[in-house]
Amino acid sequence: MPNNSFDEHQLSNDMFYKTLLESTLAIPWSIDWATKQFSYIGPQIEKLLGWKQDSWKSVQDWADRMHRDDRDHVLNFCVSQSIAGIDHEADYRALKATGGYCWIRDVVHVIRKQNGEVESLVGFMFDISDRKKKEEELTALHRKLEEFSYKDGLTEIANRRLFDDFYSREWYNAIREQKPLSVIMIDIDFFKQYNDFNGHIIGDACIKQIAQMLESCCVRPRDLVARYGGEEFAIVLPETPLEDAMQVATKILHMIDQANLPHRASPISENVSLSLGVKCIIPTDKNDKIHFLNLVDQNLFKAKQSGRKRFIADEVSNSILSSADN
Repeated sequence: MPNNSFDEHQLSNDMFYKTLLESTLAIPWSIDWATKQFSYIGPQIEKLLGWKQDSWKSVQDWADRMHRDDRDHVLNFCVSQSIAGIDHEADYRALKATGGYCWIRDVVHVIRKQNGEVESLVGFMFDISDRKKKEEELTALHRKLEEFSYKDGLTEIANRRLFDDFYSREWYNAIREQKPLSVIMIDIDFFKQYNDFNGHIIGDACIKQIAQMLESCCVRPRDLVARYGGEEFAIVLPETPLEDAMQVATKILHMIDQANLPHRASPISENVSLSLGVKCIIPTDKNDKIHFLNLVDQNLFKAKQSGRKRFIADEVSNSILSSADN
């Protein structure tokens, strides 16, 4: 009689916990470690993924119903953590019976025998699709905000912040690779007079048009055209010797000349013109990237002093630049 009472009490407890488990939104499961077979999986799995409860036979069924891009790293991670006896979590995309995927978070607890060997794994699957969707939307928003923070509001090309970051990165790449780095500084000639004569709305339109032309002259993916400030632009040309940088400068002057943008207030031309400073260097650790930019700007100043509507270009001698830095 006591035994029967115990059995009835145990059965009552089992039914209670089974009802409790199967009423939760999480999907309970257990796997026998020796056979790698499911000893239990909650019926909620049918509503979530569409696969019948009794179709989850082995770990292979779980792996086969996982997105192939997630499968290897999730399996390797879960197996290694389980062998080490470490409770863990894993996020992955689970295949639905009707096609398509939903995001799952598996929370796994490792049960060990007295001798330390793994006996079984128990855990819960959680549907985190909504959370992942919100995370992706937030990531996209952050990416967009970052894009805006690196984009000039008027011209929609790179702004000064992006120029500074990009130039610094390419400077150190050039030191490491010992490849030439060229920079071009560009200024619209007599732009204050242009604005005074035409007004700021037309002046802004002129800056935007010139920005588009500059970008069209630099077609390589690693070239960067940026609005440096006001009516001044800067171009970074990685792995570009002086001769090639001069070709880019020549192309820019030709394109602006062919555009025939009227500039009635200019004392040197009937149309908008540009002045450019061009310099090239193969930098070393002894060189200073800010000093090099100052030298590029000096070439721009020389172009203006020489009559504008032209470029001044030369290559930096490392010995001269190094002595100037010291």
